[in-house]
Amino acid sequence: MIKEKVKNVHSRGFEIDLTGPQGNSFYLIDVAQTLCKQLGYDSKPVIDDMKAGDYDNLLSVFDKHFGDFVTLYK
Repeated sequence: MIKEKVKNVHSRGFEIDLTGPQGNSFYLIDVAQTLCKQLGYDSKPVIDDMKAGDYDNLLSVFDKHFGDFVTLYK
C-alpha cells in the first residue's frame, strides 16, 4: 500500500490522516524510507533524526523533508 501511494511522488502528492492507523510512527517511518529511496536521499540520517525525539519531533522531521509531497492532517 505504501509503495503504491508514493509510486509517482514526483507528479502528485498524497495525504496521511494522523488520527487513523497511518498516523502511527512505524507507518510514517516506512513511508519516509520509501520516499527517501524514490527521491534519492540517504534514508539513514532522516530516519535517525525522526527517531531522535518524541512523536512531535518525528512529525516535524517528516514534514521538513517530505512536506512538498505529503500532507499530514489530524
